[in-house]
Amino acid sequence: MPNPQRGFSVISGGYIAALLSKAKTEIIDIVGQCYKLHQLGGTNNPDSYFLRFDDKPEARLIALPAALRDVDRATFISGIKWIGSYPRNIESNLQRASAVVVLNDYETGYPFVCLEASQISSARTAASAVLAAQQVGPKERRARRLGVIGGGLIASTILDYFKAAGWQFDDVCVHDQSPDHAAAFSRNLVARDLYPVRVGTRDEALDADVVVLATTAGTPWIPAERHFLPGQLVLNVSLRDLPPETLLAANNVFDDVDHCMKANTSPHLAEQRYGHRDFVSGTIGQSLLGELRLDSGKPTIFSPFGLGVLDLAVSMFIYERALAENAQHPIPDFFATTDRWTR
Repeated sequence: MPNPQRGFSVISGGYIAALLSKAKTEIIDIVGQCYKLHQLGGTNNPDSYFLRFDDKPEARLIALPAALRDVDRATFISGIKWIGSYPRNIESNLQRASAVVVLNDYETGYPFVCLEASQISSARTAASAVLAAQQVGPKERRARRLGVIGGGLIASTILDYFKAAGWQFDDVCVHDQSPDHAAAFSRNLVARDLYPVRVGTRDEALDADVVVLATTAGTPWIPAERHFLPGQLVLNVSLRDLPPETLLAANNVFDDVDHCMKANTSPHLAEQRYGHRDFVSGTIGQSLLGELRLDSGKPTIFSPFGLGVLDLAVSMFIYERALAENAQHPIPDFFATTDRWTR
């Protein structure tokens, strides 16, 4: 494992982008293994910490500290993701999120690498959504229609991961409250030859066999009278689009139940309104371990709060690959000294 004598290095976004573009199925596998380890108690994933601003109520900076200890694989990782979410960035053609991950030596606590992490964050989010679809969604990785609401980077990355995992869709319908954003999203995906994507209405997207919610909404906006049908899968990535009534009528699968019951997410609003968690079906980790049972007469909603351990697991994969390929950028004098006494 890394130690202070090996110093500190940086891994740039260009290398990470190239690696992730070739490793999507590996990332899905890493996320799946991490979810199983989390379910089995092999992780330490405390609450996220939010820094907000009175004059920018829509913006936030979030710290996600975490650690994982997989004895079977001799994997021991600790660290933190520091991510900024600034929705108004898109008005200037900037990506909404920017991030770094710092990994720390599990034994000494010394940081040993910093990685550009906006891509890591979107990759693990997309991988978790596709993994959930494979666990609790349509069989044979095929659906008549995929509906996407929110034409941004996260939705685009989810489609990348669906394609890499071999999913087939007869129709991909995207809707965004901004027609310009929806049109740009559609053009981008068509140019990349992912799927035949078209711009559609909100109701067309919500009628799909698999629905991806990837908006920046802060409160529920989908009408309570809008009912999903048995067999529909809703990937509730943005967490705040659905009213409590919708969750009460569905199977509800989480990455971590306690984490999702915070920050006025749709599940948190449901818990506050009804005073219980009876609508909780279980977690994706339970599904991977064969312990989850769902009601086939209901739609299924997957609500991932986003676990910091996923960022660490993906970051460690990138770090080890960068070491093997000599692609990291060492900073030899980052630590003036690691000795307690110099004399």
